[in-house]
Amino acid sequence: MSDRLPGFSTLAVHAGAQPDPTTGARATPIYQTTSFVFNDADHAASLFGLQAFGNIYTRIGNPTNAVLEERVAALEGGTAALAVASGHAAQVVVLQQLLQPGDEFIAARKLYGGSINQFAHAFKSFGWNVVWADPDDVASFERAVTPRTKAIFIESIANPSGSITDIEAISTVARKAGVPLIVDNTLASPYLIRPIDHGADIVVHSLTKFLGGHGNSLGGIIVDAGTFDWSAGSKYPMLSEPRPEYHGIRLQETFGNFAFAIACRVLGLRDLGPALSPFNAFMILTGIETLPLRMQKHCDNAKAVAEFLAGHPAVSAVNYAGLASDKYNQLARKYAPKGAGAVFTFSLKGGYDAGVSLVSKLQLFSHLANVGDTRSLVIHPASTTHSQLDDAAKMKSGAGPDVVRLSIGIEDKEDLIADLGQALGA
Repeated sequence: MSDRLPGFSTLAVHAGAQPDPTTGARATPIYQTTSFVFNDADHAASLFGLQAFGNIYTRIGNPTNAVLEERVAALEGGTAALAVASGHAAQVVVLQQLLQPGDEFIAARKLYGGSINQFAHAFKSFGWNVVWADPDDVASFERAVTPRTKAIFIESIANPSGSITDIEAISTVARKAGVPLIVDNTLASPYLIRPIDHGADIVVHSLTKFLGGHGNSLGGIIVDAGTFDWSAGSKYPMLSEPRPEYHGIRLQETFGNFAFAIACRVLGLRDLGPALSPFNAFMILTGIETLPLRMQKHCDNAKAVAEFLAGHPAVSAVNYAGLASDKYNQLARKYAPKGAGAVFTFSLKGGYDAGVSLVSKLQLFSHLANVGDTRSLVIHPASTTHSQLDDAAKMKSGAGPDVVRLSIGIEDKEDLIADLGQALGA
């Protein structure tokens, strides 16, 4: 090619991939192997000592997974990436590099219910403490900062509410506090929002959702923006201090602007072990090739469905940032001008019982706990994904008793509207 930088759609198809040098296979092969042969003893020693890059064991890295990692890093504008077994695994691996027992991280209240549960309960056993802030009140993040704060975590588009977060404003808070900003970009995908362009230092995804796009493979990924100086002060010893398991290497000093991705691989993935299956990496890679086409269809359909629901007498409110009347519409125009995503909520006048009843009456929408599928999906968060929260926490996270979450697929929008119409009418 010329010196021109490839466009997004070109990267979605080609980034990280070359024809297989041995067979000429054009599709990335599935390297379904546990381990890899070393050239000799010196080669093995150099790999284990981080003096050379290469394959050792699929728990740490795999050639199929490497293509996926390079592709998502390219799409997000990062320096490097690490694929893991799920979005939850990505969050554990990221925070393991940043937090010591007794440390804190600040998280937006509007998050996926599973993340709220993970942060508030599971992480307590590691001695990691979450402090909650309101993404609609940037000052609440500033007030939450203490000497123990080691990171700030937000979602670019919040799940389930579909609200847009002011990434740049919260990035300013993180910079002032001297901590990295972590952005879960699952609902937006890099097609709609690239958080690194707005000040994020680390991006995570559940690959299971829009990037894979077909509801067939679990996966997660961590993208290193290469923007944070891990050697400043002594806040992040995993990156700035000598690593005894690697002959005293300081990861920041040795690996520079992709040190965090290296730390996640050689300290997190190596020891915690949430490896992504090469077969799942292959399936997700195949999904990413059509990401631009799918995401635009998702967004166009979602806007049409939201407009229909906004005019329905059984609906009391629609929370979709793509609507001109929505409180997050200006943020959507700023951060996601191509579309406000495909996941949003609406409230029913009949409350909790009406929400439970609606999901049972829909025929084309699948009632299940996932988003980002080619198929349209529905769930009542208060009775499922957010059921572990008390009523006050449900309301704060945008999952009140009357709320229904939709993930709009790529079917014909007229059929989706017809299905919702018959269910609401019934």
